[in-house]
Amino acid sequence: MSFDWLKHYMPRSLYGRAALILLLPVVFVQIVVSVLFTQRHFEGVTAQMTTAAGREIALVLDAVEAAPARALIGPTVQEIAPQLQIYVTPVDEMPAKDSWDWLDLSGGFVVAQMHQNVPRAMAIDLTDGKRVHVYVDTGKGPVRVDLDRRRLSAANPHQLFVNMVFFSVLITIIALIYLRNQLRPIKRLARAAEAFGRGRHVPYTPAGATEVRAAGAAFVDMRNRIERQIETRTLMLSGVSHDLRTPLTRMRLSLSLSMLDDDDREALEHDVDQMQNMIDEFLNFAKGAQEGEPERVDPLALIRDIVTDQQRAGRPVTLIEATGSGTINLRPVAMRRAIENLINNAVRYGAKAEVSVVLTDKSLRFRVEDDGPGIPEDRRADAQRPFTRLDPARNQDKGGGVGLGLAIATDVARAHGGVLRLGHSDRLGGLQADIVIAR
Repeated sequence: MSFDWLKHYMPRSLYGRAALILLLPVVFVQIVVSVLFTQRHFEGVTAQMTTAAGREIALVLDAVEAAPARALIGPTVQEIAPQLQIYVTPVDEMPAKDSWDWLDLSGGFVVAQMHQNVPRAMAIDLTDGKRVHVYVDTGKGPVRVDLDRRRLSAANPHQLFVNMVFFSVLITIIALIYLRNQLRPIKRLARAAEAFGRGRHVPYTPAGATEVRAAGAAFVDMRNRIERQIETRTLMLSGVSHDLRTPLTRMRLSLSLSMLDDDDREALEHDVDQMQNMIDEFLNFAKGAQEGEPERVDPLALIRDIVTDQQRAGRPVTLIEATGSGTINLRPVAMRRAIENLINNAVRYGAKAEVSVVLTDKSLRFRVEDDGPGIPEDRRADAQRPFTRLDPARNQDKGGGVGLGLAIATDVARAHGGVLRLGHSDRLGGLQADIVIAR
């Protein structure tokens, strides 16, 4: 039997599920105790009490029949059985049906038992609360038999339920407070892990139960190893790229002083420039997405500045849409580099690029589209890997890098808790690159 449908109604958070695990047994025990108490106490005890009261009423009715006159029914009953404290009063009319309050838990059962034990009873009235009125048709005419309600059922039967509910709620509140304190270290660990996934270092100290402390210590060790690995990679690539700048500078100086023909010198200078661009890409990749501190940034103003700078550089870039208002936490330097890489790829492999930004209450989306050859759907995942060049899909005659442009944009998007999505541009027919960040 499958219970997959039940998952849609279950709480998503750990606190909600733990609270549900805590409350379900309490509610279940209350229901079981209530049912058992009703069956054993209300039904069993009330049946015994009404049976005894029915026998006493039968004795009283015999005294009614022995009364010499209708007006002497009351005194005759008190004379024969004064210890029963049951009072009989002649009446002219009787109710048409039984009656009791809806809050009377045992009312219906008492009425049924009284009809069973007193067959001549025509109607039973329990609305008084403290007294029971039994209307009986006798040989002396209709009479009303009055007796104490406590002789038919237990007094204040709701007290058990009130006490049970009160103390259950009290214990549940105490348990929820304790549960919240126990889950607080787990929530702190989750926030620290989420922040680290978005490129932020949040101070975290393991606390809580032994298992939570172990998980927190493992997270701290993992975070330290990852940070050391990133730092090592950055230092290595930065060192290699920096060391290559010196021979490239000497080569550029030698070419400027050489006696080579203009065509040969220009070809060599082009190669040197291309190598310089590759080194710059290595340095950008080495810096990663951690450059700068997160700050509140207006993404619409950021994208306008980027497009303005690109247009000033002579690139065919157009801002076609900028909707929304507000600010969001971004690393402006890293995000600028990611968007500029997407624009550079667009104008390198296409004739023009169109940029748009949409800011909503739930997400931020930067989009760059071009009219180039695009990237096949089965190669888009490979295109986001470092040092990957898709020669069949992209035009290498217009210049190329080392395959780090999309990788840098992917790292920046992930560092902000977002994702880089590659698709087909319906507007221009080329590549569509989206950086989507949840707010």
